[in-house]
Formats: sequence, structure tokens, C-alpha cells
Amino acid sequence: MSHYVPLSKGTQAFKKNFADLARAAIPDSVAGKPIEFWWQDEARVGRQGTLTRVWARRGSRPRALRDHRFTSAYLFGAACPARGVGAAIVMPEVNVDAMNTHLAEISRNVSVGAIALLVLDGAGWHSSPRLKIPDNIVLLRLPPYAPELNPIENLWEYLRGNQLSHIVSENYEAVVDGCCNAWNALMWLPEVLTSVTDRAYAQVKIWGRWYDLRYRLTLGNFRHQT
Repeated sequence: MSHYVPLSKGTQAFKKNFADLARAAIPDSVAGKPIEFWWQDEARVGRQGTLTRVWARRGSRPRALRDHRFTSAYLFGAACPARGVGAAIVMPEVNVDAMNTHLAEISRNVSVGAIALLVLDGAGWHSSPRLKIPDNIVLLRLPPYAPELNPIENLWEYLRGNQLSHIVSENYEAVVDGCCNAWNALMWLPEVLTSVTDRAYAQVKIWGRWYDLRYRLTLGNFRHQT
């Protein structure tokens, strides 16, 4: 039995006022440049893995691999739905230095001459004064306690259900390899990335142009950081 969970006022306000919030976040100094919408988040990927549904003969009890050890890594991911591209790194921990590395990686994947409006949550490493924000990135933070507004959460769900399930990793390096392989496989499916991360409300008219999340598709890049 399903239960309807009403959206919080903060969630409703963010969606309703997204255009105004986006315009306010973009400084006049970049007026006239193309705008790309990017979403960002992090996920802990560990050796315990994920179990998912599989096809099997009716009445059977199929076996699946499941690790019970605790070694893990952190997958930093960002996606631009309009272009069907992403930028990711794998780090041993989450902190400001790791976030700065990811910002630099995102910056390298923004179209030449464009500005990325990067939407992300309010984690401490996203708002630290020690953040080094590249010139072609502008941050827009989500309201608190609203993970449902970040489509990268749905991207993690997709990866765990398709690329990161039923895996036994021998060590930390194997966990890292699994993250890299999962993300790189997704980068060969730009239409999937766009479908999962597209949000109809994220449409903004800036300097007379409409920007939304539904057009050009190309491939992104991946870098592993240690």
C-alpha cells in the first residue's frame, strides 16, 4: 500500500521559484554567455554492495553475491542533462579538498565559453570559505532536507541497480575500479543520463534566452583521484 507524502514548503518554493533563484545566482559579469545547468552530489560506495531483482524461473530462489566487509570510497558525480554529459571523481573521503578537485573536474567539462550553474545541497564541504570555485561555475544551493530535488540521487539509484549490484570487491582498489567502470558505462548512455536527471521545472529565461535541460547529447569524461 503506497502513501502520499506531501512536498515540504521549501521543496515547493524551490521548484516554483527556480527561474528567479537561477537568475539571482548568475552575476551580471557573465551576461551574454551560454548557461549550462549541472547537478552535483556524492555517494558512498562500499564492499557490501547492493542486491537487486533478477530474472529467474518462477518458484526458484536464485543466489546472488553479497559482500559483508566495510571498505568504501566516495563517488563525486555531476551531470548536465541538456548535453547528456557528466564529470566524476572517486575519493577516499569527503572533505573540502575533495570537493575542490571535483569542481576543477566539472570546470573542465563545461562547454568552452559557457557558465555552469551547479545545483547542489548544503553540505559543509559545499559551502566552506575554502572552496575554490572556478570562473566558469556558479553555485546554487538546494533548500535543506530536500534530497528529492537533486536528480543525482536518482542517478545513484540507477547505478546501484544496474552497475554496482551483485559485486564482491577484494579491496579498496577494486571498489574504486567498480566506481570508475560504473560511471564510464553511464557516460556511454547519454540518453539515460538525460532521462534520469531531467527536471521540467528547471527552465529559465536569462538575458532573453530560454535555457532548459533537453537538447544536445555528447560524451563526458571521468577522472579517478587518489
